[in-house]
Amino acid sequence: MTTISTSPPSSASGEVARKLVAVRQRIERAGGDPVLVRVVGVTKGFGSDAVLAAREAGLGDLGENYAGELVAKAPAVDDAVVWHFLGAVQRNKVAVLAPLVGLWQSVAREAEGERIARFAPGAQVLVQVDTTGLPGRNGCPPPGVGELVRRLMDLGLAVRGLMTVAAPGPTAAPAAFATVGRLADQLGLQERSMGMSDDLEAAVAAGSTMVRVGRALFGERPPAGAASGGG
Repeated sequence: MTTISTSPPSSASGEVARKLVAVRQRIERAGGDPVLVRVVGVTKGFGSDAVLAAREAGLGDLGENYAGELVAKAPAVDDAVVWHFLGAVQRNKVAVLAPLVGLWQSVAREAEGERIARFAPGAQVLVQVDTTGLPGRNGCPPPGVGELVRRLMDLGLAVRGLMTVAAPGPTAAPAAFATVGRLADQLGLQERSMGMSDDLEAAVAAGSTMVRVGRALFGERPPAGAASGGG
C-alpha cells in the first residue's frame, strides 16, 4: 500500500510557483523553450494539498503513478487539469482510470492498449521505452517499439509519442534519451516524455517535449516503488 503524506514539504502555492520558475529556468539553460516544454507535476505520495498548490501555481499537467492516488486526488482540482498516468498499466485498473486520464504515458504492451481502447476509445497514449534492460523496469525494448506503435494505432488509440525513464548516471541518461529521440524521429512521433528532477537537462538537450518532475517542485516524498515514471 502506498503511503500518502497529508502535508507535502512545501504545500503553499507560492513556494511551488517559485520552484516551477526554477524548473523552467533549467529548461531554458539546457536549450529548451520553457513555454513549449511541458512540465508535468508528479504528485505521487503527497496529499491533495500538493495538487491544489500545483494548480494554483499555474500547472495544468499533473501526473500520478498509482490508480488509487489519482482517483482520490482528481476531485480536488478543476476539469481543465490534464492527468497523466505514469505507472505501469494494470489492466484491472483501466476502467476506473479511463474517465480521468488525459494521457497514458506508460503503455508497454498491446494487451494494455486493448484494455485502454475498450474503456477509452481514441485515448491519447505514449509508448514507454525500456532503455535499461534492467529487471523490473517497465517498458517495451527499443526493437519492438515500432511494431507496438502500429498495433496501438490499429486499436484506434492516438499514439502521440514515446516516454522513457533513464537509468541513473552521467552517461546512461544522455544515451537513453538519444535512443528515444531517434526512435521518435523514425516513427514520426512528436512527443518525447523524457527527463525528471535529476536529469531534465540531458533530456531537454536531447529534444524532450515533456519533463516529469516531483521533487523539484514538492520536495522529498515518502519512499515508493523503484523505476517510477516521475521524480
